[in-house]
Amino acid sequence: MRVSQLFAPTLRETPAEAEVISHQLMLRAGFIRKAAGGIYSYLPLAWRVLKKIETIVREEMNAKGGQELAMPIIQPAEMWQETGRWSVYGDEMFRLKDRHNRNFCLGPTHEEMITTLVRGEVRSYRQLPLMLYQVQNKYRDEIRPRFGLMRGREFIMKDLYSFDRDEAGLDRSYNKMYDAYSRIFTRCGLTFRAVEADSGAIGGSGSHEFMVLAESGEAAIIYCGSCDYAANVEKAELYPMTTQAEESMPMTEKDTPGTKSIADLSQFLGISPEKTIKTLAYRTDTGTIVLALVRGDHEVNEIKLLNKVGCLQLDMANEEAILNVLQSSAGYIGPVGLGDKKDIIIVADGTVMKMYNAVCGANKQDKHYINVNPVRDFKPSIVADIRLIQENDPCPRCGEPVKTARGIEVGQVFKLFTKYSTSLQATFIGEDGKEKPMVMGCYGVGVSRTMAAAVEQNYDQNGIIWPVPIAPYHAVVVPVNSKDEAQMALAEKIYGELNAKGVEATFDDRNERPGVKFKDADLIGYPLKITVGPKAINENLIEVKVRRTGETLYFGPTDYLDGIKELLAKL
Repeated sequence: MRVSQLFAPTLRETPAEAEVISHQLMLRAGFIRKAAGGIYSYLPLAWRVLKKIETIVREEMNAKGGQELAMPIIQPAEMWQETGRWSVYGDEMFRLKDRHNRNFCLGPTHEEMITTLVRGEVRSYRQLPLMLYQVQNKYRDEIRPRFGLMRGREFIMKDLYSFDRDEAGLDRSYNKMYDAYSRIFTRCGLTFRAVEADSGAIGGSGSHEFMVLAESGEAAIIYCGSCDYAANVEKAELYPMTTQAEESMPMTEKDTPGTKSIADLSQFLGISPEKTIKTLAYRTDTGTIVLALVRGDHEVNEIKLLNKVGCLQLDMANEEAILNVLQSSAGYIGPVGLGDKKDIIIVADGTVMKMYNAVCGANKQDKHYINVNPVRDFKPSIVADIRLIQENDPCPRCGEPVKTARGIEVGQVFKLFTKYSTSLQATFIGEDGKEKPMVMGCYGVGVSRTMAAAVEQNYDQNGIIWPVPIAPYHAVVVPVNSKDEAQMALAEKIYGELNAKGVEATFDDRNERPGVKFKDADLIGYPLKITVGPKAINENLIEVKVRRTGETLYFGPTDYLDGIKELLAKL
């Protein structure tokens, strides 16, 4: 491709709307353009990257026995109503009506569609296992689309669904996909971790997320340097912390004016936050108040809390709700004396129940209880792990301190078991002649998100640094002086020979200053920049610069092709 013909409108200034590096650089380098909030056009350079990622994905899916198909983006409401998700999926679902006033949605995911398809065609155990996948646009009406392709309303995704006879078969399918995903992101040239994860709205109980490590990542992950444990912080399971036993003191009420925060309370009483009980009030989708209790120096893991309570939605309770139910205000609420209130669910972290002579709110303005001993003084509805893991907490597997990192989720694998096959009656006749529900798994790769994540992990102050396997082109040939016929002729020759040998190259034939060409080359992120200047003409030395390292090498006219191919193989 000649750059003079390439549709890649680069920008010198960063658009004000761009918040993260991938959004900034893909706009500036002419990869994407915004159509509306969370909706983007993919320009030719981006499309080439996406097609390379898709090729890697397809090869790995096919190698594990996956079969590609294509399902409708527009899905009838009836399928979603059968599983009960039509009414509970939420505002993220794009809903529409046809001219006959029938309800449809733009597919945010395809569990209902694939299960309905398979139940109509598969009847016998002999037809299982089955793995079907597609690469397709998905639609989710994000409340706040942001970060460019990282959180959009329209995005490209690969989703594969496995159907097995039993859980042993599901384990085999899950392990195949786990291995395939590891290979996909390795082949894309990305640094990633597979972490234990919560299944969220998809359902099921077994899941791993594949996280590309990047400082700008939305998700926090923890990992252990001593064993192979890694998890999303929302999923990480924690053992209760024990504290030194103390002789129980009488619980008493104490005036604590102006101490709504744990920090203020600790300072006022001259104690450490570890001696306090933090009580946070939440409201479920049905209006029930949930009190979450954690130690004062800990934070509530809202995903764990939601799962323990078993509700669909959990939001912080407002001051009015707290006043109506508890006759108190935030900062002074606590669990003592609330055990007989049926409209309140008290969930205590296990660590709280091992505290001695602690401090908690007294459900009165400017008052707290001191010398609270949880086992003696209140009875929670649920005792469970609901705290958020922190750096240096003990690893749930080996007990060594854990570390934290930021990650961008690019793939997730789920064990759905029979969640959808039961509700949609997707059954088969087993070897014993009995009807059984199919055992399912679901496996997604965010294709467009993977492209953005690659940029978040591979850039410098000059622009993108593409990993070779997914780079839009491997190299750019840049003649220094476009008016020098000898340079242009040699650059043309090199450009043609590179493409003939399988090196995807562009030729910057524009009548522009060298600085402009070099800046665009770095901004776009070609792995190699081949400069044709006076040295190439006068000394037969072809200059090749490696984008990632900045290393410059010189090759002669007879060995440059092999030299460039060897360089690309090493990058």
